[in-house]
Amino acid sequence: MSAAFDPESFDKRDKSEVAEIESIVNRLHRKMQLDEIVQTTTNDLIGFLKVDRVVVYHFYKRWEGRVTFESLSSKAFSILGSTGPDDCFNGDYAQMYLAGRVRAIANIATAEIAPCHRDFLHKLKVKANLVVPIVTGQNTTGQKLWGLLVAHHCRSTREWLTADIEKMQAGALTLAAAPSVQES
Repeated sequence: MSAAFDPESFDKRDKSEVAEIESIVNRLHRKMQLDEIVQTTTNDLIGFLKVDRVVVYHFYKRWEGRVTFESLSSKAFSILGSTGPDDCFNGDYAQMYLAGRVRAIANIATAEIAPCHRDFLHKLKVKANLVVPIVTGQNTTGQKLWGLLVAHHCRSTREWLTADIEKMQAGALTLAAAPSVQES
């Protein structure tokens, strides 16, 4: 049984660890802001999918991550810097995403997902989401699950189309090649 999602858990860490993580995430965010590939890709996805936000969630430590970049339909939907339900994401999920898992949830209220995941999405006011992996190192160094590309629909539930999934997968491939992702 997994622990309940604790939105304050990040605040309970050692202050030096928090400062180090924040420094890493801030540097990455600044790099991504300057990276035209990231800007163009996420803005194109917002327009194509007509969702409230598209975020890049980077794993800065073994299956612990943060939203390091976002494109929004409105500033009211910003979750930049948010951490995920780390207790919910483990090596099993990482392996599935590394293998290409796509998770399309039409209605988080009725989906078969872990309670901590549902609580996390509810806190972010998500009604439907689409998640694809960002995989790097596709050469002799082996593959690495760098992060997740996530589309959130917050105003209503939504059925995801095959075209939506394919566009997100193409976006994740593009992001994996972006200079700011390759350098981190």
